Amino acid sequence: MDENAPIKVYMTKKLIGVRPNDTVQEACKVMVEFDIGSLVVIDEKDNVVGFFTKSDVIRRVIVPGLPYTTPVKEIMTKELITVDTNTPLKEVLKIMAAKRIKHMLVREGEKVVGIFTLSDLLEASRRKLETSIAAE
Repeated sequence: MDENAPIKVYMTKKLIGVRPNDTVQEACKVMVEFDIGSLVVIDEKDNVVGFFTKSDVIRRVIVPGLPYTTPVKEIMTKELITVDTNTPLKEVLKIMAAKRIKHMLVREGEKVVGIFTLSDLLEASRRKLETSIAAE
């Protein structure tokens, strides 16, 4: 794994999302269906306007006792942390560590085009290890 490679090499390009008025319960069903821990929140023009994670559900819904019918827009993270597709992997990991986040949205220009997660890092490490073993 090349820590100087651009994040676009490791990111997931398929973004799975919900609409701002979807309920927390609907959003959680999507996360379970796709076995993922986060969703982008997309407006009617298909712009990413928020980010929604399992941690948001715990901290902003369950602990305060909000109903599962709460719209995602009321609890989503609105201040998006993003990096450019050409940002080196090591820089992305530094930002994630400093901000204590597990997911990083990746943009090309002003448009979010992918997501990088710690799972992506583990998958890349696993592939490298398999390649090394196969070469022996």
